[in-house]
Amino acid sequence: MIEQKCQLKNGYTFNRVINGCWQLSSEHCLQGNLDVDDAIRGFHQLVDRGFTTFDCADIYTGVEEIIGRFVNELKDSGHYQEEDIQVHTKFVPDKSMLKQIDRNYVERIVDRSLMRMHREALDLVQFHWWDFNISGMMDTAFELVRLQEKGKIRNIGMCNMDTERLKQMVDAGIPVVSNQAQYSVFDRRPERKLLKYSQEHGIYTFCYGTLAGGFLAERYMNTEYKAPETRSQVKYMQIIEDSLGWDGLQALLPILKEIADEHGVSIANVAVQYILRQPGVGAVMVGTRNSRHVESNIQTLQFELTEENLKTISNFIAKYPTPEGECYELERTSPRYMGIILTDLDH
Repeated sequence: MIEQKCQLKNGYTFNRVINGCWQLSSEHCLQGNLDVDDAIRGFHQLVDRGFTTFDCADIYTGVEEIIGRFVNELKDSGHYQEEDIQVHTKFVPDKSMLKQIDRNYVERIVDRSLMRMHREALDLVQFHWWDFNISGMMDTAFELVRLQEKGKIRNIGMCNMDTERLKQMVDAGIPVVSNQAQYSVFDRRPERKLLKYSQEHGIYTFCYGTLAGGFLAERYMNTEYKAPETRSQVKYMQIIEDSLGWDGLQALLPILKEIADEHGVSIANVAVQYILRQPGVGAVMVGTRNSRHVESNIQTLQFELTEENLKTISNFIAKYPTPEGECYELERTSPRYMGIILTDLDH
């Protein structure tokens, strides 16, 4: 079995499989309805099983409020303590606001997250900056440090920072503990430089997009591509097209299925653990949209891929390209990618 939890030098502990909440945002679903009651029921089940770390963001519409509702339910149980769960959020200022950010703006957004989630402090704030050509990023990062010193933030992380900007943060003295990056068998951009640099500097990589919006699943074996069901699938289909392609996915799924059957787990479990086993990876975000997937998510850590399993997967995907550039570079610079990334949301 692989370890369920990881600990920072300061003693802060988080799960290696983090309960991802992007799927609970109101703009995520393109088909069907979201059952918030069932999602919160799943939260309780996960916490009862020791999966206590949640990932959200200030721009995931409605999600911090859902976390806040869950926190209140825990408090109502009479046994709640702040450290019982870990909530990782993000500070993602609107692209249109980047030139106007000041101290008051940063503290107002952090205070809003605290209020929404009914927390005494934010366990981890992950900082994202849409456009590196717009100045103010470092000043804003230092405002987060000021709020950490003030006790409103416990840990500071980055989100979608490439190696150059992550180094800039480290060299400036920003106490970065993590960097959230898109990483999957399709999108291996972090392997170019980011993982190595992060590992050398004690920065954990938290990975999202590892299941490519759910495409790494049995239901997509021997199928033709159909209309996307969620915003995630719109986004990750772009990644698939620029890497294995749909035909490559159809060739990969049986390989993952054979490995999954060997261990009595699912394709998703194999895909997540493969990334989790890569050097420098601290955690992987796995969506918790409903209670039906709780047991499957937990199962990711209840087996261990063999070295032969890992080699089989790596040898197959090595035959295919991965998107160009560094972490999140195309999403910032390519019109093809920028058109499907949600940017300006009303705070």
